[in-house]
Amino acid sequence: MELRTLGYFVAVAETESVSAAAAVVHVTQPAISRQLRQLEREIGVDLFVRSAGRLRLSAAGREFLPHARAVLRQADSAARAARSYAAGRLERLTIAAPTTTLTDVIAPFLATLAADDPMPTVLESDPRGAYAALRRGADLAIVTERPAAPLASAPIAVLPVWAYVPADHPWHAEKVRLRALVEETLLVLTPGFRPRQILDAALDSAGLTMGEVVECTNPQVAQALAAAGRGVAVVTDDPRFDLRGLEIQGRDGPLRIELFAAWEPGHHAAASLAALAERLRDFCVDRYGADVAPVR
Repeated sequence: MELRTLGYFVAVAETESVSAAAAVVHVTQPAISRQLRQLEREIGVDLFVRSAGRLRLSAAGREFLPHARAVLRQADSAARAARSYAAGRLERLTIAAPTTTLTDVIAPFLATLAADDPMPTVLESDPRGAYAALRRGADLAIVTERPAAPLASAPIAVLPVWAYVPADHPWHAEKVRLRALVEETLLVLTPGFRPRQILDAALDSAGLTMGEVVECTNPQVAQALAAAGRGVAVVTDDPRFDLRGLEIQGRDGPLRIELFAAWEPGHHAAASLAALAERLRDFCVDRYGADVAPVR
């Protein structure tokens, strides 16, 4: 069963005339008639009732018509996709990103996409899950450590690790030192999260340990507890609940988290993904200021 023959069948079904269909598909009438007879022999049923020089769909033909149209639509979609692949374009885009990045960076960025940009799908993942998503077919992963070869990658942003406190907290400076931070009840993420790992490494480097700690599995929950006066939330997401964010000053400088975009170098649209990563970097600079721009 050839797509061309299905196209002839649909054309005749819609025009109820071989001559009219021939004009539509630019094929001679005898050729269409032969192809339709061959199609009917292949599927073992008459698709048309032939009378007085006209063709009307039989009951079987009416049942068969939507299937033929669906096959032709799918074939046309596959052809368009193949042309896009050949040209290095993306029709659809799947992005895997951590929760905070997805909420504070990726979702706002997607709101800026133009009509001719690919249709996006987002997957919530931890860093290891992001790499697994790439192996399963995701186009782009946002991770918090520089990806290793052979993955292609680009730096997106360098963002602060914040200490969030209520507006009436006695700290009034824009920064807080680690030594003062550990004297507070700390609302931190569990060790699998990159912000917690950055905090732990800074404390180890300074020879400090946390006092009272409350571990959270969600950064917004940590901020909610901080807003309730239960401690200082140490997270990287944007402020919520009218909290004030203070930069955390470690022994080696302010605590920072890096964001990278990663993709398979053999991806058919690798150049488009690199351009998209550049747009995402520029978006972060526009959103958070020039200080978050990574070193190229």
